[in-house]
Amino acid sequence: MNKRNTTWLRTFLLDESGQSITEYGAIIAFVGVLIAVVFGLARGSLFSAVSGSYSSVTSQLGALNAYSGSSSS
Repeated sequence: MNKRNTTWLRTFLLDESGQSITEYGAIIAFVGVLIAVVFGLARGSLFSAVSGSYSSVTSQLGALNAYSGSSSS
């Protein structure tokens, strides 16, 4: 290798611009894979947990709505 190629290679290896965006991309990809695995493994139990939470929130909002309607009369 001549001097010019060695200098270019050293500069290229020491240049850290764009490194943070690559790291963020790798983290986002890892989190995406992790979420996919969790959803895949907990398919049935996750559905029942979300469904139960939704039903609870819906019933609480219905009770709150009924209470606010009865107290304004």
